[in-house]
Amino acid sequence: MTIKRSYTQQFKEEAVRLVAQEGLSTPAAARRLEISEKTLANWVRQVRRGRPLQDGSSAARRPATPVSDLEMEVSRLRAENARLKTEKEILKKATAFFVKESQ
Repeated sequence: MTIKRSYTQQFKEEAVRLVAQEGLSTPAAARRLEISEKTLANWVRQVRRGRPLQDGSSAARRPATPVSDLEMEVSRLRAENARLKTEKEILKKATAFFVKESQ
């Protein structure tokens, strides 16, 4: 069973800003924020069509769990940690390659 999460208006606006103004792709921004790509794509579409951001009709069917500022920060830090781990692995492989090439 998936838990329906609700997001603050500010969180939604910031997520859309990452795509619209910062130039991140929708999948990249969604990974960074640890939210569904489809959810973010829906928000971006709403804004581009000039509609205000809203929860959608499914919120009435399932109770929503609010996302606290702390949870948002944990989500952001997890995304950053994953990115740094990937960069570290790339650097390890590059180092091994160059050591092998120099011998």
